[in-house]
Amino acid sequence: MKKFVRSAAVVFLVGSVAYYLWHGLGDRGRTNYGIDALSWAGPQMIWPIVAVSLVVVSFAVTGDSVLAAFTGRNSAAFRHAAVGIGTVRSVRQTGMTLNDQPEVRIDLGVEGADGKMFESHASMIVPLTELALLQPGVVLPVRYLPDRTDKVEIDRSGDMSSAQEALNRSMIRQGITTPGKLDIAARGIPAQAVVQSLSVPGEIRNGNSKVALGLVVNRPDGTTFATRVEKFLPPRSVAHVQVGRVVTVHYLPGNEQEVVIALPANV
Repeated sequence: MKKFVRSAAVVFLVGSVAYYLWHGLGDRGRTNYGIDALSWAGPQMIWPIVAVSLVVVSFAVTGDSVLAAFTGRNSAAFRHAAVGIGTVRSVRQTGMTLNDQPEVRIDLGVEGADGKMFESHASMIVPLTELALLQPGVVLPVRYLPDRTDKVEIDRSGDMSSAQEALNRSMIRQGITTPGKLDIAARGIPAQAVVQSLSVPGEIRNGNSKVALGLVVNRPDGTTFATRVEKFLPPRSVAHVQVGRVVTVHYLPGNEQEVVIALPANV
């Protein structure tokens, strides 16, 4: 659709300019009206002006970020592309707006499904109320083409399972979690726990600090048990596991000492 609209606008521009030149070079304005200037200056000028305006508008409204804002979907080229994990490096406005909502360029460090890292960028229309959420360090699922990594698109499919799977693979590769812990998170009983103690051994992996937490977990029947959990967290998440905080955990009834803390990716 995008190619059709843009091609039609360009064809109309070429035809309008050709008509203008045909009219002027053939002195048709002078012949019809007896005024030499009308060979070049007259009603025939309207069509090239209109055509230029249409080309500008058609290219603007068929931009990938604009179409995504209108449709709520990724562009056709990226709709079924591979899913990776993008970490925001920087955000800046491009100067274009749609209904007073700015278009932004998001520079990203992307980890592909195969674990390869590359730098890229995405453009999208962002509501003003959500602009402050795009801070450096925020993790976003992206769609990318392996043979063209200079540009990606923020995933708009709403398929949380694909995004979670990509994030899980990334955390396993970084040594932040294990398949066993992910299994507990998927099959375990959800419960709430209170942080009783917090210590920082000093180990760091990929910018994530290791924390050791003493937890008191509340079972669904109202009883409790104590356990200890070690987890790698980005610096911004440490505030969410301070002593006295209530956190969500998962555990398997047969092994209550293996507890997994559930924290959103971008807290």
